Amino acid sequence: MAEQRLQYLTQEQVDQFRTDGYLRLPNFLEPHEVEALLVRSKQLLDNFSIAEHPLTKFTTGDDNHVGDEYFLTSGDKIRFFLEEDAVGPDGKLNREKQRAVNKIGHGLHEQDPVFRKVTLENEKMKAVVRDLKFHHDPVALQSMVICKQPHIGGEVPEHNDSTFLYTNPPSAVGFWIPLEKCTPENGALSFLPGSHLTAPITKRFVRMPGGGTGFEQLIPPEQAPPNPEGKYVLEACMPGDLVLIHGSVLHKSERNTSVQTRFAYTFHMIESPPYAEYDAKNWLQPTPETPFPHILDTPNPTVIPIGA
Repeated sequence: MAEQRLQYLTQEQVDQFRTDGYLRLPNFLEPHEVEALLVRSKQLLDNFSIAEHPLTKFTTGDDNHVGDEYFLTSGDKIRFFLEEDAVGPDGKLNREKQRAVNKIGHGLHEQDPVFRKVTLENEKMKAVVRDLKFHHDPVALQSMVICKQPHIGGEVPEHNDSTFLYTNPPSAVGFWIPLEKCTPENGALSFLPGSHLTAPITKRFVRMPGGGTGFEQLIPPEQAPPNPEGKYVLEACMPGDLVLIHGSVLHKSERNTSVQTRFAYTFHMIESPPYAEYDAKNWLQPTPETPFPHILDTPNPTVIPIGA
């Protein structure tokens, strides 16, 4: 079989992704594409009804992750999750709704034509997926606009994505596109390069038998190796950049201390059967009416495991 030629990435970029566990591609989207995503995001915020909203907050701590029906049934819908600090002790919003939303998710890539065009109908995106040689036949399983609101946009602690989007074997990859400038002050992402090669997936985020969500240990805590140590690298980004994020690489973001929002669009893909198993324990489930959409028109003929 002839070697598959690269279509968008350079070999140096592919090697960097495999070595570091992440890769920033400057100017991936054209300015008019970024503007369309940002305008549509703000339209969605303007138009959603807070009167009919259950005031579901999005939290990131291990002991209090969100897990109500509004969250668990959001995979094929466009729903709005609030910042923890946006709801007062009286159970009411303490600011305008547009400044209260942590993220919009999780079915933007299917339900909204503007986001669908960038995600599922983008030939450059398909070329990147083929060039990475990471998946045979990937599917998109969730998408979000993360708002990172001024002053209350919360810190996201060190984590990896495969904990929350688990397959056996792990196969998640994130595609993260800033819609506004990302700086140290408004919560740009930071990565621990190479940690995807040394940090195993020790637990997974699941639906609990009694309702809600929680974590299931894959490796007993006393047997789990400590997270690797090293210097985190902050990746300041411009609107339209694309950051590829390996599902096992450790990353985080600080609280937004600025007066500016930090809107970003992100979606994740995973490998499909028979190459990886996605089971009924996962918090997000496809439905017969809305199965996870395939990214590629035909499966990738060549896949090279990370570390090979």
